[in-house]
Amino acid sequence: MQVAGKLQKLFIWKKRSKLRSLSPMEKFSAIVLVLLSIFMLLPLVYIFNHAFKPYQELFIYPPNIFVRDPSFQNFVELLSITKGTATPITRYIFNSVIVAILCVIIVTVVSAMCAYPISKHKFPGHKLVFGSILLTLLFAPETVAIPRYLVVSNLGIMNTYLGHVLPMVAVPTGVFLMKQFIDQLPNELIDSAKMDGAREHTIFLRIVVPVIMPAVATIGIIAFHAAWGNTETSTLFMQDEEMKTFPFYIHTLTSGMANNVARQGAAAAAALLMFLPNLIIFLLFQSKVIATMAHSGIK
Repeated sequence: MQVAGKLQKLFIWKKRSKLRSLSPMEKFSAIVLVLLSIFMLLPLVYIFNHAFKPYQELFIYPPNIFVRDPSFQNFVELLSITKGTATPITRYIFNSVIVAILCVIIVTVVSAMCAYPISKHKFPGHKLVFGSILLTLLFAPETVAIPRYLVVSNLGIMNTYLGHVLPMVAVPTGVFLMKQFIDQLPNELIDSAKMDGAREHTIFLRIVVPVIMPAVATIGIIAFHAAWGNTETSTLFMQDEEMKTFPFYIHTLTSGMANNVARQGAAAAAALLMFLPNLIIFLLFQSKVIATMAHSGIK
């Protein structure tokens, strides 16, 4: 009876399968896309397996993707490197978490508050302002390194969390996505709210923000990714070791060593720890990202 039930379920699955309705060319395209998807997953598989490889497998030739004898040796080594030093590894991770959270909050708020007047108030010169913001997309980060250093230095925020966050607040991509989302909000809805006596902050918080939540999630992911992997602020603006972040610590693990073998296991474990938060956040909010790209005309 159980076998008959399973066969019946399999028959129903085959009957409902969309593959049966595809043409031979569409089936071939689907198979190619599946193979490409598997190929794109290989770096993720490699990162996970590389972090759990013992030293004898890290340098094996030819290199293998899958770990044969998984071990937590690399993570133990990573945590033990800072023993006996003034700044433990937990301090670097704590700094990265604080900086990433502040960046996500401030970048999303600033991007939304910048995009709303450009989209709905149409003040004189709003096109010039928006064009200038889009023009900054063409600037390479290296070209603004000196102006950033002068601003942070003159504000006196060296060796502070604000020194980490302020250089990353301006995100032209965030303003662009927010504006594209707010453009779809009917002007009649805002006008009717004003006729009912609603003030600007009420309209922004009660009407605009709920509409742009997919864009908020997308920009939050972009801001988190930029802040979590950033080493520039620790290198340029932080002289105190206890104010530097986890990516900077990882960068110093192997750089400047006499050979490239030392601490490679710890670096592999650290790479996984750096990658996991980005992966988890993207998986949680991937539907919002797709909605944002679709509504912004980016395909």
